[in-house]
Amino acid sequence: MRLLLAACFAAIAVSACASAPVATSSDIERVLANPARSQADRERDARDKPAEVFALAKFRQGDTVADILGGGGYNSEILSGIVGPTGHVLLVNNPGYDGFGKKGWTERLADNRLPNVQHVVGPTDALGMGDDTLDGAVIVMSYHDLYWVDEKEGWTKIDAGQFLDQIARALKPGGVLLVVDHSAKQGTGSSAAQTLHRIDEQFAIADFRKHGLEWVAAMPYLRNPDDDRSKLVFDPAIRGKTDRFVHLYRKPG
Repeated sequence: MRLLLAACFAAIAVSACASAPVATSSDIERVLANPARSQADRERDARDKPAEVFALAKFRQGDTVADILGGGGYNSEILSGIVGPTGHVLLVNNPGYDGFGKKGWTERLADNRLPNVQHVVGPTDALGMGDDTLDGAVIVMSYHDLYWVDEKEGWTKIDAGQFLDQIARALKPGGVLLVVDHSAKQGTGSSAAQTLHRIDEQFAIADFRKHGLEWVAAMPYLRNPDDDRSKLVFDPAIRGKTDRFVHLYRKPG
């Protein structure tokens, strides 16, 4: 036992015997202050409040986290700093999101700029996340797209249930999923996803629960009571100022 404890204390520098502390909003503010981040990302910070939002997830250095349908990788870069050099981030896109975010992720990942970020592209029903491999995942402003169809834009119908089952399988027992999305009027279910790119948060809670994830917490920092939730999120009157819910879910275990 003494030898085991001695080995544990000797290895503490590499966190072999103790978990790293959770990332607080102050820790994440330091990540955001990295001078290597782009001006465009800094401007987006004011709207998306990533220090407060990601603090809810309690990610740690050394974690493996997926940025699901992460597009150009704005959140992936922040997560890269949170989990640190011993951690791993998957920037996971389907072909549609990858094409949409190509300029962003190409510049962001050029010359191995973020060595702990892996760019993964796969069909929506096989995104390449192994079972029980993730400490956490985020899906930011893209959950509603599981219920949106636009054949002209090449966005075909997605089997949302199968998609959510993929995430649940990929999370380790106890792993967490952070979800941020544009709020629709209560009682509208998934219907506003097609017309307004919004989704009812009570529908979301029931949806994730149905696929094995427990609702844990929410935070209010992206709420906007002045948004009557009747406008398309791209409407200039509300773009960047929508009422957004932030939910944390956990895989039991």
